[in-house]
Amino acid sequence: MQQLIDVGQIRQDEAKVFQRVVEKAVGSQRQFRPMNIVEKIIARHAFVRAGTIGVESVKPGDALFAIADVRFSHEYVTPMAASLLTQALGPDAKVTEPESVFAFRDHLTFLNKVMSPKHREMGLLEKAEGLATTQESFTAKQGIKLYGENPEGGSEAICHNAVVEDLALPGQIVIGTDSHTCMAGVLGCFAFGVGSTDMANAWFTKDIRIRVPETVRYVFNGKKRADVAAKDVMLYILATDYMKSSQGIGKVLEFAGEDLKNWPMDERATLTNMSVEAGGTTGIIEPDEQTLEYIVKMRGLGRDEVRKGFVYSDLDAEYAATFEIDLDEIRPMVALPGDPRNGIPIDQLDEEVRIDAAYGGSCTGGKMADMDMYANVLQNALAQGKHVAPGVHLYLQFGSQKIKQYAKERGYIEIFQRAGAELIDPSCGACINAGPGASKTNETVTVSAQNRNFPGRSGPGKLYLASPYVVAASAIAGKIVEPREFLKQSSKPKLIYRDKEQPNYGAN
Repeated sequence: MQQLIDVGQIRQDEAKVFQRVVEKAVGSQRQFRPMNIVEKIIARHAFVRAGTIGVESVKPGDALFAIADVRFSHEYVTPMAASLLTQALGPDAKVTEPESVFAFRDHLTFLNKVMSPKHREMGLLEKAEGLATTQESFTAKQGIKLYGENPEGGSEAICHNAVVEDLALPGQIVIGTDSHTCMAGVLGCFAFGVGSTDMANAWFTKDIRIRVPETVRYVFNGKKRADVAAKDVMLYILATDYMKSSQGIGKVLEFAGEDLKNWPMDERATLTNMSVEAGGTTGIIEPDEQTLEYIVKMRGLGRDEVRKGFVYSDLDAEYAATFEIDLDEIRPMVALPGDPRNGIPIDQLDEEVRIDAAYGGSCTGGKMADMDMYANVLQNALAQGKHVAPGVHLYLQFGSQKIKQYAKERGYIEIFQRAGAELIDPSCGACINAGPGASKTNETVTVSAQNRNFPGRSGPGKLYLASPYVVAASAIAGKIVEPREFLKQSSKPKLIYRDKEQPNYGAN
């Protein structure tokens, strides 16, 4: 079993050897070099020696330890990491600085609604529920904040939504036991997924081992169409030759461009969330004034406190590749079953694709902006006298209780219900075949706003990926369609939150 690294417990001579290795790895005398945003964040967090954090510069390929600002896990992994921690350091092992550690009951909350009788007879449901019980005991003992189940139903939040809403800040290093930890890169932090052993080690040392990744820069030109969402842009990128030839593996995707300033935070988060779908390490967007306003108004923090973490890429920073994307050319997309990289414009489908289900939810498709998009389409459909097509099941699931409250305050719940949607409380679910919306037969055809559609991930059926606009429009049409028929221009809505009227965080 891989052991945890505790520098304080290594014998003095071994500690000196370890220190020489660390200093060689981070280059304690390294000269300045232009860096991109991720390299700067890593350099500032690099562990040099006890009491010394930060180096002048890093470059791709450097191997080092860095200090994590936010560490989080969920019930699927917390028990394993807890076991590793106590096996290595004893039953009285303590998590260091538990105030920066968080745990989530979010992945298996609704497993009891979909688990087959066969698996129930095998006792798997009890084992799964035992994971949540173990996590609850561990967090209580360690003084770790647990985002648990909500009395009104579901979880408090999907971990990735809560990290963006409540926890991460620009310039930080954020680690979580899930590949979609990358979503927090929308705030301008370096956020990535780790395994149970790395998390157990980080609980004790706060360190995480990093090999500095290469970065690919995507510069957006022009302005996206009104019927095109961030999901379409990401499916377009994933379908490029660079991604389909696996050159994106291990890379950071950095997104830039003038039009991004006009995108709500939730739409930007779709880009960073899906940066791992072709094997990337994470995605990131430089923070700006909208980032500042979002954090200040969601959390009540001071502007100066937030702004001090802002980091920007140097103009002459080096990239593994740079691509310019003409947003004007992107049309509503759909990814064919089997791989998120199978994206094509909807108008290039070889034949009509009738659907049995449409799912709008997950960390990717259950945000405030996504609710705006579902509501926009469904409200216009209702105005045309249309509802969810016969034989189609439309599921809409909220990413957090804050998002559910947002939908309530805007009157979306009534719109969704009148249109014929089934509403699901916050949690992971269909995306990992652990909740309503997952297919049950090979013949089921689903169009989904989730982030990936690998074979079997969401049940045995055929799963197409699309934007929230397309998901809602297809539910009405009974087949995969472009959404323009159900869209119209409207003024930006306002968000009523914390008893104050504040700028909308949803779609334009």
